[in-house]
Amino acid sequence: MAQPNAHTEAPGHAKVFPPFQPENYASQLVWLGLTFVLLYVVMAKIALPRVGAIIEARRSRIESDIAEAGRLKSDAEAAMAAYEEALAAARARAHAIAAEMREKLDAEAAERRNAIERELNARLAAAERAIGESKARAMVSVREIAVEAAAAIVARLTGSAPAEPAVVKAVDTVLKR
Repeated sequence: MAQPNAHTEAPGHAKVFPPFQPENYASQLVWLGLTFVLLYVVMAKIALPRVGAIIEARRSRIESDIAEAGRLKSDAEAAMAAYEEALAAARARAHAIAAEMREKLDAEAAERRNAIERELNARLAAAERAIGESKARAMVSVREIAVEAAAAIVARLTGSAPAEPAVVKAVDTVLKR
């Protein structure tokens, strides 16, 4: 007795695979048509609109992102222009403050210089007065010495002392020249 093969069929009998049997073609074509129509409807009504909506959402998001990037770029350019303008204004203010400070310090230096000059002029005037007073005292002393010297010279030359008012008058006349 022969042992059956591992197949489910009896040995020696070869059956054809059921989808390849000609009597099953009609039902297979009907099911293929139904499945195709059902799959087409599902794809057309459910899957493709979802995919289309996702693609449209992505496109609109990309467009809005590009528009936002353009707006942000223009905002950044405007901010940069405002920054540069503020920087230029700050530099101008700094130059103005520096010029103002320089003028203020120049004015203070001129004021101090004028005060020192006034003080020095006052000291110079006081020194000139002191010199003038010393000169006047010296001239008085010189006059007195000249009167005494003249009286002594005349007394020695003539042998008699001259009158004091005449000697004073003669010395004053010589000193005035």
